[in-house]
Amino acid sequence: MNKCHIAPLACAAALLGTGLGAAAPTAAHTVHLVRPGESIQKAVDSARPGDIVLLAHGTHRESVSVSTPGLTLLGMGRGTVLRPQAGPGTATAPDAARTADSCAAAGNGICVEGTRDHNVDGVTIASLTVTGFRKAGVHANEADGLTVQNVDAVKNGVWGIATEQSVRGMFRGNTARDNGDAGLFLANSVTAEQGAMDTGGTVVEHNRLQGNRIGVTVRRLRNLSLTGNHLTGNCAGVFVVGDENKPKAGRVTVRENRIERNNKSCPKTARLDALQGSGIVLTGTEDNLVTRNVIRDNAGTSPLSGGIVVFKSFVGTTSERNRISDNLLQGNAPADLVNTDPGKGNTFQGNTCRLSQPAGLC
Repeated sequence: MNKCHIAPLACAAALLGTGLGAAAPTAAHTVHLVRPGESIQKAVDSARPGDIVLLAHGTHRESVSVSTPGLTLLGMGRGTVLRPQAGPGTATAPDAARTADSCAAAGNGICVEGTRDHNVDGVTIASLTVTGFRKAGVHANEADGLTVQNVDAVKNGVWGIATEQSVRGMFRGNTARDNGDAGLFLANSVTAEQGAMDTGGTVVEHNRLQGNRIGVTVRRLRNLSLTGNHLTGNCAGVFVVGDENKPKAGRVTVRENRIERNNKSCPKTARLDALQGSGIVLTGTEDNLVTRNVIRDNAGTSPLSGGIVVFKSFVGTTSERNRISDNLLQGNAPADLVNTDPGKGNTFQGNTCRLSQPAGLC
């Protein structure tokens, strides 16, 4: 591992070449360069707030835990690849084996870890590939102001990029492809039964979600936006999910996304019926705005199939006061717009579509 301050030309050139687009840090901050075979965790553990851990091109076999506020974990593009350790007996740096055990044991690639008493603030993960992890490529818990940008999360066992109990996040320009569950998974908590959490305006924009079970899942959260994303080849595009807990999930804006041919077939699970051909599904949520999306050729025979589907949750919670307006829908089956929810105040206005269930929503 090499260290250098931002002022030297070599480090500045390396940072400018990553495409992160952020201003260079001040001269007081340090770049920790990690080459394949060296310990990323050792560099992370020695870094101070505001430092950059820069991963060189090549394959790094390690799980990494980040709890330093303001840290940037930065690759040099898709050619910087993070994979799991190859197995027992693999030669690895001792610090990596020591400090990332809990992250690796949970099956994750990169863990951003705060605590209930103190969030980890201002961490950035950017310009690298995470692939082959048993659970998530990137997983954050108790994070405030997390940025995940230009990350390829590919063929991870459960989620590509996931957060729990986190606020004010920014997820931009990522590709999440062929992950076992959601490409992007945002939730209050996976294990605890509790009301929806206000994210403080988390933004999910300009990501590509392809070949996952669900492109983006927003579960038991409030106050966030999904804008300008492209979702294709998943079993379902977007799920906004709530249940009987209070406060209710909702206040999600889904705007100007392209959601096309999400016709992969996925079997039934303990939580969900079989999935195929779902564009956007709202279930058990309130006060969402779904507007100016292009939703084409999503077709299937699941109860959740269709272009935009408003569906009473599987625990019986209705969806209420959702606005579906000014969307372009074509070729979705069984219909472009589907409303099977008896909840009050759901409105469909100004949409361009041909077929709805019940009739008259187009």
